[in-house]
Amino acid sequence: MNEEEKNDLFYVCSLIEFLGRKTKNHRSDIVKILGIKELNRQMSLAEVNHCLSFDQVSDELIEYFNIKDGDFDSVKLCKYTVPSFLSIGKEYQRLIIDVRKEKEDIVDVLYNVFTSFISDEISDFNSSVYYSSPEYLKYSYLEGKLLT
Repeated sequence: MNEEEKNDLFYVCSLIEFLGRKTKNHRSDIVKILGIKELNRQMSLAEVNHCLSFDQVSDELIEYFNIKDGDFDSVKLCKYTVPSFLSIGKEYQRLIIDVRKEKEDIVDVLYNVFTSFISDEISDFNSSVYYSSPEYLKYSYLEGKLLT
């Protein structure tokens, strides 16, 4: 994976996090609503869209996909300093790169990570999961549960 692809992945992961926060939806719900086709489209548009505000891009997606507000407000529930959506996007980017097998489609891996158990764990800003080591996140994801 080259640097441009890594940057595109970072952008899309951050956009998903931004959308989830803005609409108070689980990140898994956001990727399911968007679907593989749109996630591929967002990856191909990332180089251009990163020049636009996240608000603008997310508003367009919310309107086009008719994304309704949910009740998963991970920011409001947080008792501590909320990590930025870009910080969480970076966590997802690293995890996706770490668990991707050679020649595996990056969007398929993105979809699988965001729809797995680990997504809600990362979004629980009252836990320590989101700032755990990349290795811990990788092996927990691969094991299908948080390692103790």
